[in-house]
Amino acid sequence: MIKGFFTGVAATLVCAGLGGYLLLHSGRIPANADAEPGALETWMAKTSLHATLAREAPAGDGPVALTDANLLEGVRLYARNCAVCHGSARGDAAASPIAKGLYQKPPQLASDGVEDDPIGVSYWKIRHGIRLTGMPSFRDTLSETQIWTLALFVSHMDKLPPSVQPAWQAVNNWPVVAGQ
Repeated sequence: MIKGFFTGVAATLVCAGLGGYLLLHSGRIPANADAEPGALETWMAKTSLHATLAREAPAGDGPVALTDANLLEGVRLYARNCAVCHGSARGDAAASPIAKGLYQKPPQLASDGVEDDPIGVSYWKIRHGIRLTGMPSFRDTLSETQIWTLALFVSHMDKLPPSVQPAWQAVNNWPVVAGQ
């Protein structure tokens, strides 16, 4: 009886694996960027991201001090590296053509901000990127200090001091302006 049970389990696993393989090769699972992901794909991606962030995102405030100069540097870094996808101070009202064409849609941070995320979570997302989205890893293009500075800015973008507000309001997300 036990041998029959294990044979049934093995046969079920083999059939499921073969069925999955055939489904992938049939082209019935969309690979195009403008297709809605299935519920299983969405659940897997979100569950994996949340578990990874809980395990790996640094705790605490980070090594970059909350100063106007650091926030201004964060605005500059954001304008150069993030605004084309994540928008300007105008938020959803002014999403760039790149942002509109990405799937999954990148949040327009002035509208769908991440200010309530711990700064370590924002740091992790910027440093490592997010699989199955358009969010790249900046680990090899920005320094650790720059990544922490960006994380500081996005965690405070809804409560910037008056001296930093004009720089944030001046950010363009399309076309990308050289030197920003």
